[in-house]
Amino acid sequence: MTAPTTPQRPVTVRVFSQRLSATPRGARLARRLAAHQLHDWGIPHGTDASDAVALIVAELAANAVTHGRVRGRDFELRLTLVAGGVRIEVSDARAGSHPPGPRGVHPPSPLDESGRGLLLVDALADRWEVLRRQPGKTVRAEVDLPATPSP
Repeated sequence: MTAPTTPQRPVTVRVFSQRLSATPRGARLARRLAAHQLHDWGIPHGTDASDAVALIVAELAANAVTHGRVRGRDFELRLTLVAGGVRIEVSDARAGSHPPGPRGVHPPSPLDESGRGLLLVDALADRWEVLRRQPGKTVRAEVDLPATPSP
């Protein structure tokens, strides 16, 4: 006797990964590529989720270029469409200092000209963390997608 089978919905994980030059141009391109990839995955331009992911990518890519740059090394953007959300990962090759994690981000003083990028990530991402890797680090953030009603 065999047990009855229960039909299961297929699980599709979609991944986009791109290495980009650690330059301001590479950071701008990362944001544009992210917005286009989300649109291809059915998350249209101009939606809250698309805008949040694009801003997070822009901030993390700018940080990778500004603080994580190693001469001759690229940074990597990875987007993963997971059940219920989008995972963003930006990795650079710089060893040494790492950005603070979610509980370590403090607002800069009003006259500071920088230091607000991770505050934006903290405000826009539903979850984020800093991961050490050899060499360098990865900042991973996740944005939850609104639930869509089943047909």
